[in-house]
Amino acid sequence: MKHNSADYIELSIHNNEDNDDPPDRVGHDEDILEKDQEYQATAALLTDVESNHSTDEFVIYESNENKPEPKHENTLAIQALPSLIISVIGLVLAGNLMDDFQHWDVFLKTTELFILLPILLNLKGNLEMNLAARFSTSSNLGELDYGPTRRSLIVGNLALLQVQSLVAGAIAGVSSFALGLITKPGSSTSYYEMMYMTASSMVSASFSSAILGIFMCALIIICRKFDVDPDNIACPMASSTGDIVTLVLLATSASILQNQMESIFSTLIFLIMLGLIPIFGLIVWRNSHVKDLLFAGWTPIILAMVISSLAGILLEAYVEQYKGVALLTPVLIGLAGNLGSIYASRISTCLHSETKENYKVVEYTLMAMNIPVQVVFMVIIWAFGMGQLQYNVWFFLSYFMISMVCTWICLKIGKIMSLTFWRMGYDPDNYVIPYLTASIDVIGTILLVSVFTLLTSTGAADMSMTERAANKHN
Repeated sequence: MKHNSADYIELSIHNNEDNDDPPDRVGHDEDILEKDQEYQATAALLTDVESNHSTDEFVIYESNENKPEPKHENTLAIQALPSLIISVIGLVLAGNLMDDFQHWDVFLKTTELFILLPILLNLKGNLEMNLAARFSTSSNLGELDYGPTRRSLIVGNLALLQVQSLVAGAIAGVSSFALGLITKPGSSTSYYEMMYMTASSMVSASFSSAILGIFMCALIIICRKFDVDPDNIACPMASSTGDIVTLVLLATSASILQNQMESIFSTLIFLIMLGLIPIFGLIVWRNSHVKDLLFAGWTPIILAMVISSLAGILLEAYVEQYKGVALLTPVLIGLAGNLGSIYASRISTCLHSETKENYKVVEYTLMAMNIPVQVVFMVIIWAFGMGQLQYNVWFFLSYFMISMVCTWICLKIGKIMSLTFWRMGYDPDNYVIPYLTASIDVIGTILLVSVFTLLTSTGAADMSMTERAANKHN
């Protein structure tokens, strides 16, 4: 849906008259009818905007009484740029760690761990970015300013993250084992290996969620204290730190459990991890702020994993055909996804708090921020000679063009999805980011491979690894 006539859109939700506790973000059963009517009214009003040819700077649908102050776009670049640069450095470090892990004994003996890595990182990344977006909204709504509510939100969200991470870890472990059977039908596998994969996945997922969950909650509370908008920094920080922490913990837990692979030790660890799910689930169920999230939001997380698997198949098909694909793809799609998640998180906060977002200014600012961050990345890989790339003008221009296109697509997807899910009655904080990151995984990989093919076929830049492979065989 296009909104050609307005840069600002304000949506209204019901007011909570309970002065003792800030309003919950997720509606309860008794509010469903009322909220459905409001969402229908919102959709009708948004439709009216399409035919509105007024020259007003913004559109306000309801009274502005008791509205929070609008967020200032001029602080976006100042606050978000450092976190984006850190996220790129984190992506590069994560890539180097994955390269190092290829030579570890645990990965050489159990090659299915390489299948587990992208699945687990995708699932865990979405969970932590959802937490960052959700907690940022709570911060901007002022819910963290009230002591009992702040403690309840922290405990509830951390317990919810444990439930989600343990389930995600089990899914990732079983899925990677099953994919290993499919891709290597003649290999010898056993029940113990499946338990080993699943236990390693669940342990690393649980511990990394505990570390990152506490870190994200503390970061957002500090942002609130110093009047920094967490929407601008939380998602990139969750993305950059999440991959590194999860990688290290997975390698550590897999190394420890490998010595006991042929025993029931992994099975006992799996049963202990499985038994923690109902315990943390009970904590979530008794928490009024996150109770409704216990069974919500699973569909986008699972579907995002399936969509990202398509990107993984493409990456595997071309990673040995073109130079730099393994190095450039994570940063290309990771940075675009971080910029899109910032935008989606800001829009979601505006929808919840009934404030206005200057879409054009925010989009242009985020697009512009992509340039210096990509420059930092290119300088790093050029200075250290990473990827064995042919650094010429055509390569730099092509890569920057792709990065700008990916960022623009990601911003548009984030905006459309946030408004669409809100009109459908779903909280964008729990639904948008998984679909957003999965979509850009596929789009970014296709664009990068297509441009590398074009550069090689025209002779503008030799991105092919054919010559290198031939020399290796000789």
